[in-house]
This record gives sequence, structure tokens and C-alpha cells, in this order.
Amino acid sequence: MDRGLYIAASGMIADQVRQDQIANDLANVSTTGYKADRTAQRSFGDVLLSERDTGQPVGRVGMGTEIAEIRTNIAPAPLKQTDESLDIGLEGTGFLAVQTAAGARYTRNGQLALAADGTLQTAGGNPVLSADGQPIKITGQGDLIIGADGTITLGGQPQGTLAIVELTNVAKQGDLLFTGTAAPSAPGTTTVRQGFLEGSGVNTAQALVDMMASMRAYESAQRVIHAIDDTLGRGIQAAATGS
Repeated sequence: MDRGLYIAASGMIADQVRQDQIANDLANVSTTGYKADRTAQRSFGDVLLSERDTGQPVGRVGMGTEIAEIRTNIAPAPLKQTDESLDIGLEGTGFLAVQTAAGARYTRNGQLALAADGTLQTAGGNPVLSADGQPIKITGQGDLIIGADGTITLGGQPQGTLAIVELTNVAKQGDLLFTGTAAPSAPGTTTVRQGFLEGSGVNTAQALVDMMASMRAYESAQRVIHAIDDTLGRGIQAAATGS
């Protein structure tokens, strides 16, 4: 393959991935507790070009680009007040532990609900875990109070304590769940705010700027491919006609 075609094509593939990532961020601009991603690109490497007769170096040419990694910005987003008793916002860097079919996972989405049997669960149906690693069940009647430290009472009766953890080696799994190495959140590190939800971490203006830049880079690579294709076509035609 012509080196120029390869370089341009690799850039188009990388920008397609980047556009998919940005589109997913924009689709979640209103999703509670969503964390935005950033796509990092890297070069395959450079080739040293030398003058044919003297062997003197004349410069370098890149061999194309690829996606190095997709990074997630897990910084807390502003909280918004809902006044719903089952909504919680995490003020700090902690995560809420939940149970999934694949084991314990972690989320910043505090939009909770009660199952028919009283199990406290996320909007996605994952049971919320207590500090002792068990699903929390709400029983009894009265006002539901969730304290700043995650303790839950109903009509003054204790119901359990939310498992709020700090994560290292964080990795995104889907749009709202995370994996990582969990440790109990230190007192005061993360405050639970009842009647609040964390907003999306997407910066809409920045995402739109990034998408436009990516689209322009993609279109530039397309024009390069068209130019190379036209040049090769002219060369083949000239060779065929002997001119």
C-alpha cells in the first residue's frame, strides 16, 4: 500500500473512534452521574528519510496514528436539588457500591428506587450494597432519612448504611458503572446529600468543539486519499499510453 494512503487511512480510523466517543458523551449530557471520556491518539512511529546519493538525513515522516487510550474524567460534577427522598448526591470523590450479575460494581448515579420486596436499588435495577457488603432492604413505615454518612433510617428505625468507597485503578464499564480497587471512604471524604443528584460530567461546548475538530481532521484525510488516488490514476494511465 502507498505510504500516504496508509497514513491517511489510519488517521480516519482513529477519528472515527473519537467521533463515536464524543457522540456517546453528547448522548449522555443529561444522564445522572455520567462521566465524560477523552480519546488520546499516538503515532505509530517515524521513519527517517535520507538523500539517495549521499545518505544524508533529510527529515522524518510519520507512519500514521492510532488510538492510544480512552480516558474517563471521574472528577465530581455539580449536584442538583430534586427533593426526592430516594435521590442521593455524592459530594466528594466516593462511589456507591452496587451488586450486579458480574459482582460488585460502583456508580455515581444516586437515583435510587425500592423494589417490590423493599430492596434498595439503582434506576438500572442493581441492588445497593450496605457497608457490610449485603443488599439493603427497607422495611417498616415512616419518613426515610439518609444521613450525610450514608446511614438510612425509616421512621427512626435503622435500615443499614450505604457502602461509599474510594476507588483506585478506575475503569469504566458501560455508561454508569465502574470497576476498580475499592477502599472504604474515610470520614468526611464524601458526604451523602439526600434529595440531590449529580449532574452529567459532559462539557457540551467542549464536546462540540472536539467533534468539529475531529470531523475536519477526518475530511482532511479523505482529501489526501482522493489526491493520492488521482495521482496514482494519472500515473497508471500515463504508463498504459506510454506518454
